[in-house]
Amino acid sequence: MFELVIACFIGILIGTTTGMIPGIHVNTAGAILFASSGVLLGFISPEFLCVIMVSMSIAHALIEFVPSMLLGVPQEATATSVLPGHRMVLQGRSKEVIRIVAVGGFGAIIVTILMLPVFAIILPALHDLSKPYTWLILLFASIYLTYNLTNNYRDFLWSLILFLLSGILGWCIFQTPISSGISLMCTFSGLFGISTILFSLNDNSSIPHQNAFYDLDIDFSKFKSIFAGGITGAILGFLPGFGPAQGTVIAQAASGTNDNEEDDTVNFLLATSGLNISDCLFSLMAIYIIGNPRSGIAVYMSYLVEQMTLNHLIIYIFASLLAVSISLVLALKLGDSFSSLMGGVDYKKLSIGVILLQIIILYIFILYYKAPIAYMTLALITSTAMGLLPHYIGIGKSHLMGVLIIPAIVIYMQMFI
Repeated sequence: MFELVIACFIGILIGTTTGMIPGIHVNTAGAILFASSGVLLGFISPEFLCVIMVSMSIAHALIEFVPSMLLGVPQEATATSVLPGHRMVLQGRSKEVIRIVAVGGFGAIIVTILMLPVFAIILPALHDLSKPYTWLILLFASIYLTYNLTNNYRDFLWSLILFLLSGILGWCIFQTPISSGISLMCTFSGLFGISTILFSLNDNSSIPHQNAFYDLDIDFSKFKSIFAGGITGAILGFLPGFGPAQGTVIAQAASGTNDNEEDDTVNFLLATSGLNISDCLFSLMAIYIIGNPRSGIAVYMSYLVEQMTLNHLIIYIFASLLAVSISLVLALKLGDSFSSLMGGVDYKKLSIGVILLQIIILYIFILYYKAPIAYMTLALITSTAMGLLPHYIGIGKSHLMGVLIIPAIVIYMQMFI
């Protein structure tokens, strides 16, 4: 058992490192570990390596919110939360926003573990029944969210237009032979990262003194959002074609929150951070419950341990609890350190620096994967321009998640119709 605790700490260290570096996906670290498993298994057990992967993925999922919230650098899982998080930073509430996403992730893990017996009974049947109707679930959830979270006909029409336009953009990008990882990185950088920061520059924003005090009372509405995130994340771990993008749509609908309303910002962030961490855990648990790995890390683990038993499940749950608890503390410490530094930084220089950092990292990956530079540059410019539209129109940016949802709808419609 002590060896597994050591493995957990190793995984947390790796996950914290990858989470703090924009553009680095946890699957990249997982692929390196798996590729090295032939050598590593000569010194450690498969279970030891799996615990490293479990704790690494949990730590990464929580820690990646720190650069996303404070610097506005999005990943797929954090993209929709960038705008409300960035808005709170510009209000001097950076410490508060870090606590919100940390508590949301930690609470969702607790909720999903407590609900595990119920999910073990219900979700296998749901998994089989949902396959032919995945596109319908996505379609109705998207329409409901677009209608329910807009204030008037004008906003609904614009939200629908942006949802469709972003979906067309996503479909065009995914039709190319370019790696989906670099395509997503390029698209999300434009839609949610660079565009958000550019608008802040245009609005003559500045980083105010960051409030040293914070107030986060967990009332019924906040618990509801944490619960919605946890339940949604668990469902994502079993439904085919669902990821954090699609989960955001369902979590918003379930919690009744809006990323563009000040009163709902906290609940929105709690739900989105919760579903991200919960999805990470249940994509691993799906190996045991339905015998189907639902993430890159889960696939590597399924190769390392061919038959996942109840004992393995208990070990992985323990590792997840330890990882999310320690990562909670690390996220708070790292977030507070960044918050203290940000108060004395020139916002314009910081923003330009972050934009340049995103572009440099993006082009490093473009060169590494040998993607066509001209095409990726055009995709970045297009997605950035599209990402600016919601700011000027005055609607939430979550509708731009059509970039992933519409391609998923089309693909599953073609499979089952």
